[in-house]
Amino acid sequence: MGEKVDAEPVSGRAMLGQTLRVLREKAGKSLGQLADETGYEKSYLSRLESGDRVSKVTVMEDLDGYYGTGDLLLSHWKAARLDAFKDRYKEYMALEATARIMWVFSPGIPGLLQTEEFARGVLSGAQTTADGDEVVEEQVAARLGRQYLLRQKPEPEVRLIMDEFALRRPAASGKSWHDQLLHLEAAALWPNMTLQVLPFSAGAHHHMVGSLTLLWQRDGSAVAYKEGNGCSRLIEDQ
Repeated sequence: MGEKVDAEPVSGRAMLGQTLRVLREKAGKSLGQLADETGYEKSYLSRLESGDRVSKVTVMEDLDGYYGTGDLLLSHWKAARLDAFKDRYKEYMALEATARIMWVFSPGIPGLLQTEEFARGVLSGAQTTADGDEVVEEQVAARLGRQYLLRQKPEPEVRLIMDEFALRRPAASGKSWHDQLLHLEAAALWPNMTLQVLPFSAGAHHHMVGSLTLLWQRDGSAVAYKEGNGCSRLIEDQ
């Protein structure tokens, strides 16, 4: 008897795509009909089904509503969005998603509070090719997807500290910067959010070149995550 070989694991993105296709076919809809009835482009829906793209969370919420599937697609999307991050981030992402208390220091505006246009500007860099644009859009969707955890129930208690530097370097677009500042102002009023700014007058400190996140889980366990200078580190040692 030949040796049994484990099947190649299916990625979260592929699983989501398969689910989308099955739901559409079960509903007796063509991609064209689905596009007409949901307002999303046919080519975009096709790429979601083939696993080539990870959508924004709102798309999954819309399609769950369209198919009447509760939060089925949303639950698959939570796994699929991890495919947009490199392996070293995935363990941290899983811990972030279940944390009950989060403390974050960021030299710039943290990803958890970036608007879509601001995030796109930050992530674009020098990307100018069509392939580069696709990568950026996937990273934007993944970053916005992380923000979903701020409104899941029960809501985590979050304390975000930004360096004053974050407010001194505006976005390239005046409107993007205006919208980003309004979003920060609104977030500061959320009942589960404490938003603070560390002023330049506080002097030099050892987190000037990177971010630090502390996460506490429901059972009281905690981890730290440091990121900066092109490297990252998840610290579980108390």
